[in-house]
Amino acid sequence: MPVVAGLQILPLTPERWDDLAALFKEGGDPRWCWCMYLRLRAKDFAANTVAQNRDALRALAGNDPAPGLLAYRGGRVVGWVSLGPRAGFERIKRSRVIPKLDDRPVWSIVCFAVSEAARGEGVARALLRGAIDYARERGAPAVEAYPVDTRGQRIGSGAAYTGTLPMFLAAGFQVVRMTDSVSGGAPRPIVRRGLSENRQPGGD
Repeated sequence: MPVVAGLQILPLTPERWDDLAALFKEGGDPRWCWCMYLRLRAKDFAANTVAQNRDALRALAGNDPAPGLLAYRGGRVVGWVSLGPRAGFERIKRSRVIPKLDDRPVWSIVCFAVSEAARGEGVARALLRGAIDYARERGAPAVEAYPVDTRGQRIGSGAAYTGTLPMFLAAGFQVVRMTDSVSGGAPRPIVRRGLSENRQPGGD
């Protein structure tokens, strides 16, 4: 993966697990959910302990495709993005508020975590570019996401874990449908970007 703005974007592997764990242990939601909230059915997630969430993500670290990408700066992980085929996110598949648009095997970009020491430095944007490239390299026809539409208002980082709408629009995504989902009181659209030559959202 390329180096962007002083960052090296790399997929999660078993050898890089401790680097990701150090980021998650800084605090916030990752410390307890270990990025399994959207990968599990609601009842399964509710029944899990923090240790079980951690072990479940660790078990995915050896998969190809990887369950996410790491942003390294100076040998330390300062950011993370979770992504993969939409079919692998059980909560999204079963969601009543985020509808399935069609039967295309799209990938979903679902979650960002950035070290507090690196916020405001473009880490999430670099991870998004890396996620687009990673999905394209593995044959995804399109990527979609479920960011918050802040409408120019400030919201807490915990509510913006799926990314913000302006960040996705700047990366070539388009809003294809509004949802009934909200985060921190802000609405969440479905955005999509095609990954073939014409790169039209939802197109081939």
